[in-house]
Amino acid sequence: MKRYLFEKYSIIFFIFITGSLIGFIHENLLAYIQGNYHLKQGLIYEPLIPVYGVGILIFYFLYREVSFSNNKLQNLFKMFIIGFFVGGAFEYLCSLTQEKIFETISWNYAWLKYNLYGRTSLMHSLFWGLSGVGFCLFLLPFYEKSKIILKKKPYKIAIVLMSMLTFLDCSISFIACRRQTDRRNGIEAQNIIEEFLDRHYPDEYLNTIYTNARIPERN
Repeated sequence: MKRYLFEKYSIIFFIFITGSLIGFIHENLLAYIQGNYHLKQGLIYEPLIPVYGVGILIFYFLYREVSFSNNKLQNLFKMFIIGFFVGGAFEYLCSLTQEKIFETISWNYAWLKYNLYGRTSLMHSLFWGLSGVGFCLFLLPFYEKSKIILKKKPYKIAIVLMSMLTFLDCSISFIACRRQTDRRNGIEAQNIIEEFLDRHYPDEYLNTIYTNARIPERN
């Protein structure tokens, strides 16, 4: 039973990590092509953007739950529709959650036609739909083959170590950013942990990591 659960966890974590890495590469490559390059990342230390990892996991679980036929073209169209609606809703929810927790936003599509409060738009939903198609064509076969490789002992050890590092990075990144929100609101450090965060993760440092984070304009 434990072995079965660990194998399930291994593929889930592997999908999350690879999805987060793909997001990191995509965001930075896009910034470079646009001619306004600045490092974009979702965590303080690792080159990962976790929101992409979660998005790929959603595609993975939805694909397993939704009934697909033997017609490949129909399956791709169905995944496009799923990606369009679920991806758009997920992007909206991520923007809303970031604003509620950290009082910042990392994107605003208000300048685009057919946007939803600037958090997502028709164009980006189309991109999510195409991402669902790409997931079926390229990532899903890769993940299915990876299940066999991840059963080998060296990869199991790597999964455990990477899990620990990523959990630590996610935790530090979250509390450091949350402490930055408190500083902006004039809240002084209340304990030794918050004093540590103020010393080692000041605003100047975090602003070089989260270059897209902006305080939303209030109407």
